[in-house]
Amino acid sequence: MKAAVVVFPGSNCDRDCKVAIERTTGAQVSLVWHQETSLPPSLDLIVLPGGFAYGDYLRCGAMAALSPVMAEVRAAAVRGTAVAGICNGFQILCEAGMLPGALLRNADLKYVCRCVELEVVNQQTRFTAAFAGRRTARMTVGNGEGNYFAADETLDRLEGEGRVVFRYRDNPNGSARAIAGIVDQRGNVLGIMPHPDRAFETDLGSADGALLFQSVMASA
Repeated sequence: MKAAVVVFPGSNCDRDCKVAIERTTGAQVSLVWHQETSLPPSLDLIVLPGGFAYGDYLRCGAMAALSPVMAEVRAAAVRGTAVAGICNGFQILCEAGMLPGALLRNADLKYVCRCVELEVVNQQTRFTAAFAGRRTARMTVGNGEGNYFAADETLDRLEGEGRVVFRYRDNPNGSARAIAGIVDQRGNVLGIMPHPDRAFETDLGSADGALLFQSVMASA
């Protein structure tokens, strides 16, 4: 099993993701600098990690979405490789057009950092199969722009197609319909605002994030 974590200037959860994936799945994980124009071969998972890529200048994720490596990330997604954008990575996926909608400033205009309870809305995806009947999960959010927004028709389509994967039980940032994570139409690109990489061992307060990484690798 092989994974890659893309590192942007301003990423601060890249090594967290690397350690989380290695410890929970045993996969070989490479760190890939954003200016690279190729990715390691035969990847099972690509992760865009949390942080503040390019300092969130212009808009969160907007500059990172234009990084050279993103052309290869898009191409890999088209081939069916699993791609997960966590926090800032979710913002980047939306700015890159790989997921619909946008992440806006939190409703109270404050940075939020705390544990959150999530509803696992769809357990039949490549990212959630290992939850095996569990309806809830506990992870951590840490964001100032985690307020998911999309037009009503887009939200209706996401709901109707089963593409809302995680939902907040107590919405911390004002996200439309309490959405915490979605997938693309093919189901192999995930955007999630809470951090599974900060919740993969019980010593961290929750090991639920491990199930996300294990789900992906089991589907490879």
